[in-house]
Amino acid sequence: MVNAKHLATFVLGAAAGVALHKYLQTEEGEKALADLKEKGTKFKGEAEEALDKAPEYFEKLKTEGAEALKQYFPGAEKFLQDLFGGNKPENPTPPPTEPQE
Repeated sequence: MVNAKHLATFVLGAAAGVALHKYLQTEEGEKALADLKEKGTKFKGEAEEALDKAPEYFEKLKTEGAEALKQYFPGAEKFLQDLFGGNKPENPTPPPTEPQE
């Protein structure tokens, strides 16, 4: 159902679109649009460069992070292995059995 609020929103949006179109037709608007395109191209290039470097960065982070853990927290590796099942306890305790009725 279209009510007055929706209609007003549509009209204001259309008016803003027309005003923007008219502004972009001016010399100042064309300069602003060219500047926006230039910044967008620069940002795209930076994003692509960062994406290309991401695997190298995460590999370095993994290596240096592991070295830091070993240096500053010597027991961390054993703790994580125990926590995530890398090392099973030597004498595991069997689960309690329930009596059969």
